[in-house]
Amino acid sequence: MSVSLAAMEELLRRGGAERVSEDAKIALKKAVEDYAIKIGGSASKYARHARRKTVKSQDIELALQKQ
Repeated sequence: MSVSLAAMEELLRRGGAERVSEDAKIALKKAVEDYAIKIGGSASKYARHARRKTVKSQDIELALQKQ
C-alpha cells in the first residue's frame, strides 16, 4: 500500500504531536493500512450482498458503523 510516512507525520501533528519519530510514523502507517484493509473487506462484502461489483461510499460508511 502506498500511504506515505509524510502523511502519517501530518496526522500525528494534527493530533497534537510536536515531534514525531520515524518509528512512530511506521507504526501508524501499519495500523492505518491494517484498518483500511479490514474496512475494505467489510465494504466489499456489503457491495456483494447488494449484488454489486463496485464498492460505494455507502458500503464504506456501513462498514465503519459496524466496527
